[in-house]
Amino acid sequence: MEKYTITALVANKSGVLTRVSGLFARRGFNIESLCVCATEDPNLSRMTIVLNGDDYILSQMTKQLDKLIDVKKIALADEADSIYRELLLIKVAAPAEKRSEIIEIKEIYKAKIVDLSPETLILEITGEPSKLDAIVKVIEPYGIIEMARTGVTALARGDKKLNDMVDYNEQI
Repeated sequence: MEKYTITALVANKSGVLTRVSGLFARRGFNIESLCVCATEDPNLSRMTIVLNGDDYILSQMTKQLDKLIDVKKIALADEADSIYRELLLIKVAAPAEKRSEIIEIKEIYKAKIVDLSPETLILEITGEPSKLDAIVKVIEPYGIIEMARTGVTALARGDKKLNDMVDYNEQI
């Protein structure tokens, strides 16, 4: 199974997210990550969908997405030519005797402490998904109380724009 990042420009109106996620659910495909935000154009939103599967699953999903009237453009983010980022908030058990160790870990991963209480702290970290996976693994022994991740978002490097890229379905 390979991981694919699909970016789609969609109409910025209610119900679009439901239709897109329903499309995946009806076909039994799991969305690993989904991030939706407004774009520079108030009429459009950008969806970044991370999907596990093979070329057949990718082909089927992009063809199905392309059939939705509210989906204006679909592109496959190229790992070499795109920047991927995600945000993680993680609440960790941090009693006084362990706090300095957690702060050292925070420094290594360039995280920020955004909340502190006598027994816990909340870290904020942004970066590539693999970086977030790594800090979660290192912090686990201290006791993760709760955490939330935003999902991956991506943009093309340089002067390219993902929505200017060739539509994925035109490549197959």
